[in-house]
Amino acid sequence: MNGQPSGEPSWRKPAGIFLILLLISVWAVIVVTASPWIGRLHPLLQAPVYIVAGIVWILPLKPLLAWMETGRWHWGPRKNTGGH
Repeated sequence: MNGQPSGEPSWRKPAGIFLILLLISVWAVIVVTASPWIGRLHPLLQAPVYIVAGIVWILPLKPLLAWMETGRWHWGPRKNTGGH
């Protein structure tokens, strides 16, 4: 494969979309479950907690998007393994 799209749909994209939706759902459940404890904090402390919670779920998306696009878990050139 030369890096060009083959025109054939990849199973990784629907699977990746499902994983993204699953990630968002699980993260939302975690945050909602933690909200009673977060709600006890002073409002000036609640804001950064929710800001961080709103950003942290994005971190696993970069490798997941790389996998969806390339089949590898990182961006960058494919390492030559001495094969074909």
